[in-house]
Amino acid sequence: VETHEVPSCAHCQASLADSASVGYEERQVFDMPAIRIEVTAHRAEIKVCPVCGRANKGTFPTAVPQAVQYGPAVNTWASYFTNQHHVPVERTTEIFADLVQHRVSEATVLKASEHLERCIEPSTAAVKARLRDAEVLHVDESGLRVMGKLHWLHVASTESLTSYEVHAKRGHEAMEDAGILGEFTGTAVHDHWKPYFTYDACNHALCHAHHLRELRFIDKEYQQPWAKDMAELLLEIKAAVAATPAPAMSLSPPELEGFEKRYDEVVQSGFDANPAPRPTTEGEVKPRGRPKQPPPVNLLIRLRDFKGEGLAFMSDFRVPFDNNQGERDIRMVKVKQKVSGGFRTLEGAKRFGRIRGYISTARKNAKNVFEAIRDAFDGNPF
Repeated sequence: VETHEVPSCAHCQASLADSASVGYEERQVFDMPAIRIEVTAHRAEIKVCPVCGRANKGTFPTAVPQAVQYGPAVNTWASYFTNQHHVPVERTTEIFADLVQHRVSEATVLKASEHLERCIEPSTAAVKARLRDAEVLHVDESGLRVMGKLHWLHVASTESLTSYEVHAKRGHEAMEDAGILGEFTGTAVHDHWKPYFTYDACNHALCHAHHLRELRFIDKEYQQPWAKDMAELLLEIKAAVAATPAPAMSLSPPELEGFEKRYDEVVQSGFDANPAPRPTTEGEVKPRGRPKQPPPVNLLIRLRDFKGEGLAFMSDFRVPFDNNQGERDIRMVKVKQKVSGGFRTLEGAKRFGRIRGYISTARKNAKNVFEAIRDAFDGNPF
């Protein structure tokens, strides 16, 4: 607190040096103190035994294994900038030089993330275990550039948990290496990527955000009324679910039956608008392979054959209407690629994914990200 005295009367200039204060008007300034690197020297005492003559040395703290090293605060800053805010390594060293007048090396910044990955191993394992036990799981995948080649970023998440896996493959092999879906028995929400259906121990629910986009495309490009009817029906069911008061966890049987009937009618009207091609007559050359279907027919087949998965959200309110949770979680990691253009090594990409999973989980649980990283370096990962 700084007190500013009144030396004299502003009206008559009489001295007020000996006058008592009758009150104060206060103004506050919020600012940050100067930040500097602080060096702490640890000395281990050495004593010679008077009996046997052998030298004895005191023990250093377990957190000080090297002769010269950076402490957890420096490692926290380096990891926070590169993993939370996607700041490139070189620019991170510049931030240190500008803010604390001490430029750390690029190797120090990289090693901080390597150290953090080891520190959060218990959290990473715990998150995967909880995701395997979740009632509803959002899964998605997206391309990621690693070593100049296309790799795949896989996410498994809920409202409070996130796990990322970077893999060279997109399908079943990558999902197995992620180690979640193989033991999952709840409901997996996804965009109908076929390898997800290789897991039959769990239920499946389809993302209607994808369906609505496809329906708008068919309505615009093919002018088929059934597409608009299906989009309106799906949104009507969504509104009915939102309007159903707790503790109900499903629409009533009459509502379910009515919506299913209308759903079937719209699908049938779609097939009526897209009749099957006439069979080849004798003498005509039959095309080899499976005939290619136009987009409206492909979507109709999916809506027909996966009706239960598509309408799961109205019979079980735990199942969401779309997979927006998974898509949002994918989007944040893709920002790193936009900033850096890709990853130089596969291990670096995997490490970034694991750390981002830790950060995402902390944020979802209202945990301060900087504190979560610092806690991990202190041996107490969130």
